[in-house]
Amino acid sequence: MSVEATITEKLQKMWDLQQIDSQLDEIQILKGELPMEVADLEDEIAGLETRIKKLRAGVKDAEQEIAQMQATAKEAENNIKRYQKQLEEVKNNREYEALQKEIELANLDIQLSEKKVRDAKLKLDAQKDSLAIAEAKQDAKQKDLDAKKVELQGIIEKTEAEENRLRAQSVKAREGIEERLLNAYDKTRRTYRNGLAVVTVERNSCGGCFNHVPPQIQLEIGLHKKIIACEHCGRILVDHSIAHPGATVEV
Repeated sequence: MSVEATITEKLQKMWDLQQIDSQLDEIQILKGELPMEVADLEDEIAGLETRIKKLRAGVKDAEQEIAQMQATAKEAENNIKRYQKQLEEVKNNREYEALQKEIELANLDIQLSEKKVRDAKLKLDAQKDSLAIAEAKQDAKQKDLDAKKVELQGIIEKTEAEENRLRAQSVKAREGIEERLLNAYDKTRRTYRNGLAVVTVERNSCGGCFNHVPPQIQLEIGLHKKIIACEHCGRILVDHSIAHPGATVEV
């Protein structure tokens, strides 16, 4: 096989691969940002679930703390009643003063417990507000996610067979192309949003970046003696005999 035929064959295979991948790109464009939006929403909802779980645990802890402090205050009240009853039976000043001291300490315990309960209730109210906001936000995000999933699923159902067919074609087309060219092709596709790595010369310009292609370069492209890339964007340039096999090529 001649060198010219080998280069022509390589260019043809690169062009054919580009056409298949461009059709796959069109399907991705049809899906738009939906896959990314779905993934982002799923991440947000997972984060909210973690936050809600922590807030619910915080609310439960605060309620238990309040109940415990209220129980402490209740116990102090019962102690005061008991001390006051004992006051009626004291036999000397020493016992009287000791009981009065216990009553004073019990009253301090009640005051401290009541203060802690007030502070804890403020904290509890704040946690409940945060929880309500987080739950409402989660509900809204979940509804948005469900809607986007339905929309995305509808597109997938319409395009799945075609996409699978094209992916299989793309894999098959890559088999006949050397790794060096494939690496350059894949790198160029990742570089540009339109995914074009192999383009034709249109109106004396690169079909990818639209910069002027000198006549001498165009002549070399038409001769198929080597693979030529655009000096501006790095895309592989082909002539219309590659893009449209059978067409007459003027050299």
